[in-house]
Amino acid sequence: MTDLGVAGFNTDVIDAWLEGEHGVETPVTWERLPGGHSNLTYLLTDAAGVELVIRRPPLGELLPKAHDMWREYRIIDGLWATPVPVARPVAYVDDRALCDVHFYVMGKVEGRALYTGAEVSEWLDEAARRRAGESFIDTLAALHSVDPASVNLADLGRPDGYVARQLKTWYGSWTASVDDAGMDDERTHRLHDVLAANIPEQGPGRVVHGDFGPHNCLFSADGRLTAVLDWEIATLGDPLADLAYSINAWTEPGDHLADGVDAPTVLDGFPSRAELLARYATATGADLSMIPYYRAFNCFKTACIIHGVYARYCAGKKSTEGVDMDLLRSRIGIALDNAEAMAGNLR
Repeated sequence: MTDLGVAGFNTDVIDAWLEGEHGVETPVTWERLPGGHSNLTYLLTDAAGVELVIRRPPLGELLPKAHDMWREYRIIDGLWATPVPVARPVAYVDDRALCDVHFYVMGKVEGRALYTGAEVSEWLDEAARRRAGESFIDTLAALHSVDPASVNLADLGRPDGYVARQLKTWYGSWTASVDDAGMDDERTHRLHDVLAANIPEQGPGRVVHGDFGPHNCLFSADGRLTAVLDWEIATLGDPLADLAYSINAWTEPGDHLADGVDAPTVLDGFPSRAELLARYATATGADLSMIPYYRAFNCFKTACIIHGVYARYCAGKKSTEGVDMDLLRSRIGIALDNAEAMAGNLR
């Protein structure tokens, strides 16, 4: 009988398809997994204990380019044979006899994502934390070393002018959100002008994850990165912008964080940002002299993104139940503080 508690799938239909096409042994148990940018993601465990993950867009009307399952699947399919650890691609399906939208199935990877210091303390000892940091940056270096054409991803996006387009998009988001947010900040406008006037020359375009942080990676208990998750905003672009985002996400003791944030990488044992940057440079040969620019750019982008989210809450477009609006507003200010400090030497 169909499990009525599973939103978005007819489990009888999917179980029969998996049994016939992929040798899954029924009955299959379904468990909803959290996260994933609102996509519906389930862990499937068959009668023999084999585990798979199935993923589809959320319910309801979707924007034309949002929640592109094919885009995600083709990335993990392309990267599967490279040194970048991803889940095993099983199948991409766009068949209305099976589901009302497209979906994909991938293998289950063991490991835990690192969201908080409390989770790190429970999962990784100090030696494993160092290995986790090294594995983290080695994986990003491996991703940025892959020629997109060699893995059939040359048409994933337009790589040239990546930073300029991002600046235009997110500054436009800020200005369009000012009225709903009821807040503006002159630093945003100054930073935009400085960043736009100092865009570094971009090298060859590479696959950029867009949200490569410890929260989107799985780590084994010994610190090995076992899989990179959530490829839905990945595109082709400037790898140093991707690197800077990850370095910003790699918080250190003494960083200016919002009150109550339990950052995962501030605990003893993790490599410093400087160590990660040096390791990346050795692995890729990249010139990192403009990293302060890229870090400022990412902090500016973060401020604009949070500002847009804050504006949607203020306008009643999203429920504020359980949302700390003061924390959101504080995070906008902190991101601008950090961007201003990092852009201090730019003119």
